[in-house]
Amino acid sequence: MTQQKPATTLNHGELPWPRETLVVDTISERTGLLVGVVEERYKSNGKLHKRQAFMRPQGGGIEFDVPLDRIRPVEAKP
Repeated sequence: MTQQKPATTLNHGELPWPRETLVVDTISERTGLLVGVVEERYKSNGKLHKRQAFMRPQGGGIEFDVPLDRIRPVEAKP
């Protein structure tokens, strides 16, 4: 018998940095402009399940997403 995943809801989350901040995925080292955050919460109690950051490549292209805790702002070069 397979176990069912608990019911969840998706909502827009708060951006940790301003929109269009250049960020890097610390695992893949891919960079992109931060465009949004989606939060997934359990319906039963409203607790946070996970947060995804949505980014688009700096020169344009297809958006991609990674877990929010894997990104950080790119340091400006002096």
